[in-house]
Amino acid sequence: MTIQNTQALRGLRGKTLISQAREKGRLSLDEADGKALLADFGIRVPRSRLAADAAQAAAIAGELDGPFVVKVVSPEILHKSDAGGVALRLPDAAAVRVAVEEMAQKPLIAAATLDGWLVEEMAPAGREMVIGGYRDPQFGPMLMVGLGGIFVEVLRDVAFRICPIDAADAEAMLGELKGRALLKGARGEAGVDEAALIEVMLRIGGADGLLMTHEADIAELDLNPVIVSATGAVAVDARVILSAPAGAEPAVPVLQDSAGETFRPLFEPRTVAVLGASTKDVGIANTFIRRMKAFGFAGSLYPIHPTAPEIEGLKAYASFAATPEPVDYAYIAVGAERIPNILAEAGGRCRIAQVISSGFGEVEEGKALQEALVEGARKGGVRVLGPNCLGTYSPRGGLTFPSDAPREVGTIGIVSQSGGLTTDIIKRGEWRGLRFSGAVTIGNSADVKPHELVAYYLDDPQTRAIGLYLEDVKQGRAFFEMLKQARKPIVILKGGRSNLGRLAAASHTGALAGDEKGWSALQEQTPAVLVSTVDEFIDLLLALQHFDLHPERPTRAVTLFGNGGGSSVLGTDAFAAVELDVAPYPPEVRERLEAMKLPPGTSVANPIDTPVRTLQEKDGFVAGEILDIVYGQAHPDAVLMHLNLSAFVGRGSVDPIDNLFTVIEHTRAKWPGGAHLALALRTDGSAALDDRRRHYREKARAIGVPVFDEIPAAAKALAGVGHLERRLRAVTG
Repeated sequence: MTIQNTQALRGLRGKTLISQAREKGRLSLDEADGKALLADFGIRVPRSRLAADAAQAAAIAGELDGPFVVKVVSPEILHKSDAGGVALRLPDAAAVRVAVEEMAQKPLIAAATLDGWLVEEMAPAGREMVIGGYRDPQFGPMLMVGLGGIFVEVLRDVAFRICPIDAADAEAMLGELKGRALLKGARGEAGVDEAALIEVMLRIGGADGLLMTHEADIAELDLNPVIVSATGAVAVDARVILSAPAGAEPAVPVLQDSAGETFRPLFEPRTVAVLGASTKDVGIANTFIRRMKAFGFAGSLYPIHPTAPEIEGLKAYASFAATPEPVDYAYIAVGAERIPNILAEAGGRCRIAQVISSGFGEVEEGKALQEALVEGARKGGVRVLGPNCLGTYSPRGGLTFPSDAPREVGTIGIVSQSGGLTTDIIKRGEWRGLRFSGAVTIGNSADVKPHELVAYYLDDPQTRAIGLYLEDVKQGRAFFEMLKQARKPIVILKGGRSNLGRLAAASHTGALAGDEKGWSALQEQTPAVLVSTVDEFIDLLLALQHFDLHPERPTRAVTLFGNGGGSSVLGTDAFAAVELDVAPYPPEVRERLEAMKLPPGTSVANPIDTPVRTLQEKDGFVAGEILDIVYGQAHPDAVLMHLNLSAFVGRGSVDPIDNLFTVIEHTRAKWPGGAHLALALRTDGSAALDDRRRHYREKARAIGVPVFDEIPAAAKALAGVGHLERRLRAVTG
């Protein structure tokens, strides 16, 4: 029988078990059916049979090998142990009969409708594990593994991944467990067969595993415990919670063209229409026209108005049909109720419309109107961004919605579900040195979904790295599958990670699966990093703008070089907190640095602590000699130079920091492909020093060096870089 036929047969048998349970009005499979489902996927389970009463249970025990376990089976009793419905280590048939008779008298069991009693052979001794699964509302099936017993009940020592997983994912999950050493053997105990455990994980969560095969039907799955010993793994308990019968899934729009062709009119529009501008008032659409003019848009601007002959000095047109040319991009800020018909009547003469107006799916009473908007867009052949957003910024296309945005074309692509936050990212990012290939606000994402714009940036040669602000990823499975194959780094600032709402947990898996688990798993399975604040978002994107990533040697070893002993100590702690190493140099490197005979007070152990007096040597060019030894002998993955700017005030006639940029430029040219180099420039908060730091930032940007305000911010960014390098190595092989 072929593999495909085997998989199809497994799916069919499982569907039969699930259908039979649903026909009986059950919300779960009983344990016998749950174990039959596991066995169908090649997972070892104890031999067992279902008995109707104590006498039959004793008879079954006589046909199996003891010792035995007996469990109550009832659709009304999900947690059998809590009801007193489990008896262990029963030596023979007589003990089985007595156990059934005694359990039948328990109050919760006596009051329930029973299917019978499961009699099974006890599994051999081993380490208790828990393997579970659940259907995440955004990403679909997810797998959990953890140490069983007290480790899951109290310590919550578990790891999660989005399905399907592969063997490397399974190994990484085990590596996250604090109790991993117990699997290797501890205090004289033998180690367990980890390969067998990984095989069970793959049969549950792999591409052809149980969770993917029955994705639509299983809400929660709990195998607790799975007994793993030196000779294999056996699932001794199975709890399968069924999902509510699924309705029809909404149709997913299929891109008829490549992402590049679909969204080129957005990022490089030749014709822009504006709906909502007025001859009387200065509304948001009028402001948009004025900003486009000030930004230097070189294409054609077409105000659309039913009666006005002219708006903002531009000839106005009554409709899309009346414009001299088809419209690449339309900015729509009219009453929400008018928009579905406007889109429906576009007649293929508008490629992309951005709906600024609110009053749609973000409020309960607007959900039907949002559906009408999407339907109208389909009819009119328009792709829609929004509604409930602010606009798109594309310096290469002369398109903007913020005022005074930088005109320089950069390499960072942004997709955001918040218009106001995007303005903040653009403006704050500009001051920090970020430059953008584009920034798109998508609001409710009624039509164009985040992953479609990510696809554009992934194919866009102008974009080096992608930043996302998301509250609801919409088509999470498509998003995940795309990111798994991504060959560019992605930074995600996720809003609302704790308020999506969870299914009512009927298992350990459900109870442990908080809203953030899917996103944490996404980070571990794709070249993406989750950040918590706008500052962290900008910091990491700034590093990615300037660094050439090194997947072949992911960032871990760091040289910390600067002035201030206390800052160096605290900086070392900050790097250790994000699992990067500021480790002392080996003797041969220290000897080379000590041979420079630097001024007293200098320490070269790593951190390299250089007082102001040292950095003033040779008007600051001494730093180049130090960096030559670091790059040539120590070979770190990253170098962070940190400077307390206030310590240099009034100290000499030459500014060694200005010369430092020449040093850095020469160092990078001499050691191409060497360690990432970044700066942390600290001030005392005075206006004068903050202005000076702004001057240094511009010099750093010109030579491709990121500047951070503090050492801990740089440490977090470099840790993010290291994670992305490791994940890109996994993608590219």
